[in-house]
Amino acid sequence: MSDTIAALATPFGQGAIAVLRLSGAESLAVAERAIGRAGLQLPAREVRLAAVRDAGGEILDEVLVTAFPGPRSYTGEDVVEISCHGGVLVAQRLLERLLACGARPAEAGEFTQRAFLNGKIDLTQAEAVMDVISAQTELSLRAAQHQLGGRIGEATESLRGELLAILAHMEAYIDFPEEDIDPETGAGLLKRLDAVRAEIDALLDTAEQGRILREGVRTVIYGKPNVGKSSLLNLLLGYERAIVSEIAGTTRDTVEEVVNLGGIPVRLIDTAGMREASDEIERRGVERARRHLREADLILEVVDAGEKRDLITTREEREKAHYLLVLNKCDLPRHADWNDSDAVAISCHERSGLEELTRAIGEELSLGVASWGQEAVAVNARHQECLRRSREGVLACRDQLSRGVSPEFAAVELRISLEAIGEVAGKVETEELLGEIFGSFCIGK
Repeated sequence: MSDTIAALATPFGQGAIAVLRLSGAESLAVAERAIGRAGLQLPAREVRLAAVRDAGGEILDEVLVTAFPGPRSYTGEDVVEISCHGGVLVAQRLLERLLACGARPAEAGEFTQRAFLNGKIDLTQAEAVMDVISAQTELSLRAAQHQLGGRIGEATESLRGELLAILAHMEAYIDFPEEDIDPETGAGLLKRLDAVRAEIDALLDTAEQGRILREGVRTVIYGKPNVGKSSLLNLLLGYERAIVSEIAGTTRDTVEEVVNLGGIPVRLIDTAGMREASDEIERRGVERARRHLREADLILEVVDAGEKRDLITTREEREKAHYLLVLNKCDLPRHADWNDSDAVAISCHERSGLEELTRAIGEELSLGVASWGQEAVAVNARHQECLRRSREGVLACRDQLSRGVSPEFAAVELRISLEAIGEVAGKVETEELLGEIFGSFCIGK
């Protein structure tokens, strides 16, 4: 981590500008060598016009250079950002020049990793950087921004502080019995542990929201051939993404796209028509459709309004996931079987019923700000695992205390819980426990 690293900070390709970033103790020196003006002493946080030159002194590009001396920088180290013309070749040649002047190529995520290691952000904020970049809807962006602002880190740090205080009290009672410290092993301590568990449960309850915000609602469009599955995909997307044909078996593989519904990313998966496959390729498409059905958050079963009622999903499949029955081709005569149906009626041909279907999807999934709140906080899979282990430690500690087991054993379980909650934000330090003990109880007075 002592090396000076360099990388292109903007996407590879053509654009108005490209930005290259340096970080490390030699960042300023590398930039000055690339500019060809050693000892330039770039001023802090001021944009300067300069020219990057090759080893022979020829100008590669005129650039804007900004220096951010550490620790007041993104990584906490000396950082230099170079804005150049946004061509593929010019950005590549400038990066090569920075490497020739003493930097090494940055590894994936290394700038943000250094920001964490240097105490600029915690682990939850580091993870949120990619969530902000990849956010596809307003609500997912809002949740990512809240995490980047430290919302999850603050919540887990509060829990960690309470666990630390409880553990410090227990450790003090165990190690310094002559100080007449109240063991507080009765209802008061159990109540504090219950409060911590309740807060952990509240965070764990957001895990499914977090998955949906990051990955989208897995929505499988399912049905027999020629009922309008691909047409429905195109209708929801607003453009022709899938090939539509009257020939059965046109869709051989799954087609996936993401659409924004009520602020939530909905991942639409168009599947092959369910029938006896006529060849090996179609058979694989049907198998893949069934696999997606088993993993679906929402099933949109599409049926032909002119045909008799014949659902191909089972009761178990409909109960396992959210489910909506979509009655297509309602611009044509309708079969009597559908007269009293609660299916959502649409016509992909006439492009009608889309608002009703969108509303039905939102109601089925409880989407939108009204249900999710203005300040969505959603833990990811790693947070979930850490919180789960912390919760188990709290419950084990509570069980030990309620059964009158020696507090030494209960303290072990609480230490496990404390370490697990600390992993969420990347804070696991035993020195803090000692400070809490001696600071709170004035041992040795």
